[in-house]
Amino acid sequence: MNKALPASPVTVADLPALQRRTSAVLIASQILGGLGVPIGIALAPVLATEVSGSEALSGLAPTASVAGTALLSLPLAALMASRGRRPGLVLAYLIGAVGASLVVLATVVDNFPLLLGMAGFGAGSSAGLQARFAAADLAEPDRRGRAISTVIWATTIGSVLGPNIAAPAGRAFHGTAVPETAGPFVWAAAVFLLTGLVVAVLLRPDPLLTARAMAPAGSQTAANRSLRAGLAAVRASPMARLALVTVAVSHTAMVSIMVMTPVHLGHHGADLQLIGLVISGHIAGMYAFSPVMGWLADRFGRLSVIGLAVGLLSCAALLAGTAGAGHSRTAAGLFLLGLGWSAGLVAGSALLTDSVPQPARAAVQGLSDLTMNSAAGIGGAVAGVIVAHWSYSWLNVTGACLLLPLAALALRRVFTGPSAAADGAPDSAATGPAGGASVAAETPDVRP
Repeated sequence: MNKALPASPVTVADLPALQRRTSAVLIASQILGGLGVPIGIALAPVLATEVSGSEALSGLAPTASVAGTALLSLPLAALMASRGRRPGLVLAYLIGAVGASLVVLATVVDNFPLLLGMAGFGAGSSAGLQARFAAADLAEPDRRGRAISTVIWATTIGSVLGPNIAAPAGRAFHGTAVPETAGPFVWAAAVFLLTGLVVAVLLRPDPLLTARAMAPAGSQTAANRSLRAGLAAVRASPMARLALVTVAVSHTAMVSIMVMTPVHLGHHGADLQLIGLVISGHIAGMYAFSPVMGWLADRFGRLSVIGLAVGLLSCAALLAGTAGAGHSRTAAGLFLLGLGWSAGLVAGSALLTDSVPQPARAAVQGLSDLTMNSAAGIGGAVAGVIVAHWSYSWLNVTGACLLLPLAALALRRVFTGPSAAADGAPDSAATGPAGGASVAAETPDVRP
């Protein structure tokens, strides 16, 4: 007997209400988790400088966070593939809380190696990324884009509120052994613990296990859910490979240009307030309009929105790369960069879910997050080298060049269409969470 399966069967008639409940829990977790994650982005370099006494080491803490997000993607995906979404998300938030606590301890005892607990802090980001796929587990195939984008949109609230809470959270520790700059990480640890508790208590029944329980008998073997099966599913599906490239390229282009924009603005006389406004506009582009991207992906198809992502990211590189000292032009470019990222992430994530059999989805989704975060980590490091040796304009040219293979792959799919032999024939009757009203699982639902 598989003890992980839901105790009581869920019928197709129950799915709409269950999907609404699942989405509400995931939205709440994204808002809470979003309060903690931006603290690490904003304060990690400051703490690294304070603890190490060297600005040269300031980049190691945020790099550790990015590396942790990437490296934890596969083991968390493996746990979800085996036990469901809830244990994986809860563990991710617990690891994030431990990582935040190590950061606080590092500042208290003035120990720089402990500050690399930021790698554990990165698990909070991993949980946020995986939550978008959890939203798609029970969604109708023609509403997956909207389900994913709604959860991404919820991140906006936490991302906006989090940095504003950091200052009072730090002041609360004035006069204690905890430095004020580390105080927000105490807050982040508490937020991650609360978020894990919300998921553990309320994300029931588990959306991934429910979808599996509704699948035909015999389709859900352990072998079908392994990471090896996930790799095989991607190799067998050109649409899945396109989705993987879309997410990785969109994220890498966005991160590479975004991380060097404050440096570029500073070289042209922008103060911290202006830099903050530009980055805030960029974040608004990333998250606030994701429901629009989800609707477009469901209404006009995944490939259309992938094309939109390529167009938006290209325009962003053109505007930012030719802005020079024009701050408003740079701000417009960064806003479009966020929009392009949103289109690529939503459409790519939906296409990835559509294009592989249900048993392999959790493994493939973990592979996707590993790929996108690893590529972005490399891109962010290389971006600094390009700006240092050439210029911010050449960085944008490089970012635009990254889009060429994605555009070529997308055009090829447009003209050839999904192959029944390579992708699995689309299920024209698909209405359920795994591909049909009866949840016919082994045939992926490919939505060009």
